[in-house]
Amino acid sequence: MALVLCEIDDGVATVTLNHPEVRNAVSLEMNGELDAVFDRLEADESVGAVVLTGTPPAFSAGANLDELLAADDPGSLSSIYAGFLRVAHTPLPTVAAVNGAAVGAGMNFALACDVILAGQNAMFESRFLQIAIHPGGGHTWRLRNICDRQTAMAMVLFGERLDGPRAAEIGLAWKCVDDDALLEEAHRMARRPARAPRELTKAMKQTVIDMGGVADSAAAVAREVEPQVWSMKQPEFKQRVAALKEAISKSS
Repeated sequence: MALVLCEIDDGVATVTLNHPEVRNAVSLEMNGELDAVFDRLEADESVGAVVLTGTPPAFSAGANLDELLAADDPGSLSSIYAGFLRVAHTPLPTVAAVNGAAVGAGMNFALACDVILAGQNAMFESRFLQIAIHPGGGHTWRLRNICDRQTAMAMVLFGERLDGPRAAEIGLAWKCVDDDALLEEAHRMARRPARAPRELTKAMKQTVIDMGGVADSAAAVAREVEPQVWSMKQPEFKQRVAALKEAISKSS
């Protein structure tokens, strides 16, 4: 059985964590399959965005506990992190469609994506404290980048869990939608970058990431000017501006 499924439609790849018997727990084998899938997607010029989800009933219930117990050094821990870090580091735009429990290392898969959509039955739980292990894989950093200090403290240190509506209320998720509409909404969002010039969306994603380290307006302007000039020299820019001008002239 494939532990990672992948389907491509209209430029959007749907990548599904697929080990429902263990609620899609993160394993070394799953990470290996995920790495191979993203290698293929990044090499496929027809793919412009990725939706990440899990086979019901969960999104991902955390790390394989036997493998976690055996991972007692940085090298072996990095192998457990490899799957969600592969998602985090892809240049392709990514949407997490969280359709159930996202726990511990499984929550890291959601945090690794550019946008999180939550179903009504989504559940986000850090859970590292509950099994007496320190968070890893950049969990606290990613959580604080998306939310705020208090949310990170409540989830990591006080063990609070969030359902889909509450996750959207505090900004952990972009929005919460009905479970039966979750994938449709994820694909609706993903089709926008998928239909745009691929190198442009990759450059824009990297710029947003880089802005996390920019401290003032002048530096922000300087960071954007080179890729903006590059984009204006591409044929797609001239084509789309011409089409917009034509549409405006017809409507006036």
